[in-house]
Parts: sequence; structure tokens; C-alpha cells
Amino acid sequence: MAANSASGKSGGKQSSPSAEQVVATFQRMRQEQRSMASKSAEFEMEINEHSLVIDTLKEVDPSRKCFRLVGGVLVERTVKEVLPALENNKEQITKIVESLNTQMQVKGRELTEYRERYNIRLVGEDDKQSKADASPAKESEGGSKGGAGVLVSKLNTGLN
Repeated sequence: MAANSASGKSGGKQSSPSAEQVVATFQRMRQEQRSMASKSAEFEMEINEHSLVIDTLKEVDPSRKCFRLVGGVLVERTVKEVLPALENNKEQITKIVESLNTQMQVKGRELTEYRERYNIRLVGEDDKQSKADASPAKESEGGSKGGAGVLVSKLNTGLN
């Protein structure tokens, strides 16, 4: 009988979450998107590093020895052994970045839908719109952007 009452409660919470739950879910979703963006930027840096090394190795003798870090161990190889592996790694990282970018776009759409569903506004969002309409010169002089990214507890849940 306890299981029935617990499932009934969770069913009720899903249809009408509290303001705190809405904000927490929104912040979690934003953090997931930021995490993806950070990982994507990290992989982009690795792609650039791979490109730099590949371009450098293409100009040297293929029989020349070089060193490669594999699993934390520095191993000696020849350029002709290392170059194909580096090019393959670069291709794989590029595919991962493309996948992450697609996931970030999906997460962005989810965030937008969630914001619209629960009428979530960021601090300064409404103010920026009214300031832009009232005095565009003030905004171009370096208007207030310090509040961006902070949630306002203006939720359409009937609790406000």
C-alpha cells in the first residue's frame, strides 16, 4: 500500500513540480549544456594540436624516430608509424566534436522548450528588452550585463 501512495505522490509532482524543482531542473540542464560546450572546446584544442603535429611530421623523413605518449608511457616509433595513427585519432576526435555539437543543439532546444513551458526568465532579460526599446544609446555604452545567467523566481506555478 505504501508503494501505491508513493507512486501517486510522484505522479502528482510530475504534473505540477514546485518552483524549486523547476529551477533545479533548469539549472541542471544548463550545467549539462555548459559541460558539453567545455568538452567540445577541449576536443577542438586537441584537434588543433594534432593538426600542428601532423603538419610538422609530414615535412620530415618517414624513417626518422619520434616519441609518442601512449597511455602515460613514452614510446619510441618512426614517423611513418606515428603519422597514420595521429591522422586516425584526429578523425575520431572530429567525429566526437560533431556528435557533441549535435547534442548541444538538442539540449539547447530542450532548454528553450523548458523555459517557455514554465515561463522562466533570466535576471535582466525583461529589463534589457525594455531598455533597448527606451534608450538604445545607453545599452551601446556598455549597459548592465552583470546579472545575466541568474534566475529570477518568476515562475508561472501559482506560488508567486
